[in-house]
Amino acid sequence: MKKKTTKSPTRSKLTVLRQVCNLIPSHLVSQLARQTGADLLARTFSNWSHVVARLYAQLVHAIGLNDVCDGLRLHSGPLSAIRGATAPSKNGLSHTNKERPAEMAEQLFWQTLEQLKSRCAAFAGRHGRRVAGRFRRAIHVGDSTTLQLIASCMDWAKHRRRKAAAKCHLRLDLQSFLPRFAIIDTARDADAKRAREVCAGLRAGEIVIFDKAYVDFSHLFDLFRRGIWWVTRAKDNLQYRVGKRRLKHPQGKIRRDDEIVLQVPASRAEHPARLRRIVARVEVDGQEVEMVFLTDNLEWAAASGVALYKARWEIEVFFKQIKPTLQLTDFLGNSANAVRWQVWLALLLYVLLRFLAVQSQWGQSFVRLWAVTRAALWLKLELVGLLRGSGTAGGDFRMLGRPEQAYLPGFA
Repeated sequence: MKKKTTKSPTRSKLTVLRQVCNLIPSHLVSQLARQTGADLLARTFSNWSHVVARLYAQLVHAIGLNDVCDGLRLHSGPLSAIRGATAPSKNGLSHTNKERPAEMAEQLFWQTLEQLKSRCAAFAGRHGRRVAGRFRRAIHVGDSTTLQLIASCMDWAKHRRRKAAAKCHLRLDLQSFLPRFAIIDTARDADAKRAREVCAGLRAGEIVIFDKAYVDFSHLFDLFRRGIWWVTRAKDNLQYRVGKRRLKHPQGKIRRDDEIVLQVPASRAEHPARLRRIVARVEVDGQEVEMVFLTDNLEWAAASGVALYKARWEIEVFFKQIKPTLQLTDFLGNSANAVRWQVWLALLLYVLLRFLAVQSQWGQSFVRLWAVTRAALWLKLELVGLLRGSGTAGGDFRMLGRPEQAYLPGFA
């Protein structure tokens, strides 16, 4: 049997970390620093050095500020080749995280994302499979994830007696698997209060999916008037009156399909139009359970509405990819500004790695993509070629995360 040979990665004049950082447009950091006032706070530690240090911390999963500073100082030569970046001191990095406005990191994320989308059509293209691939329109999924913090030293984020947390509300484009909107704030506000902001940028004809935590009937009616289709789950205490039965007898896993009107006067005043209530049996953890779905679309087949809601799991996959892999479970600062810097730079690194994945036709998990990049961080290897030679499988590009990859076996 002939032994399969693998091609050695091509040598490069640039380190892998430099190749990752070079994906950020060279003018962008200085431009945003002037716009946000961050340049006024930069003395010995430049804005660009700060961005590089935070990306490095994400890639190596730094356990503290000393870890970041020592690691960069030991590689000060290759670091200086990254557009003149310098290693910080511990106090300097701590002060910068606290004082340098996180609005700069937010704008850096969105503008870098737009630049990369304009550079590569495949990056912004339709990578969705199954349901998302069948609809000829944009499909968005809105959800939030809670970022646990330390209550004893983060008073600004306390939302329960002995707990502190931040929350990231995010809208994900299901076709491209890229964020389209994000809010990073404390966990005090319920999801429904942020629903309007999450869906503000949607256009007529597009579809948005969210769970029942985002149900606000005045907001749902606003989406209906704007011509936006939505799918969600009904709350258990929903009171309604059936206006029309669209299904006389159960068909397969679809048990009921009704057009309803809300019965509580206050709710009916917020959403006077008819809703569609679909009852279906779906598989959860290997067992079939009955679930109730709501939508404002009266034309789809009932199975399409159920399948659309099933696609909501994609945003859970997204969170399971980035939270354990990127540094979103432990934070290198206690202030609200430092936490926002870390979350926005984590999202920025996700986008940079996704862009490299498209260029290299990466076909494996995001976890391994991050691990390969981290392992070769200071090596002078051509990164796209390295990823192409790392056992990539053929087929449609899709970094579907498997939840079990993100955790150590035997640990909750």
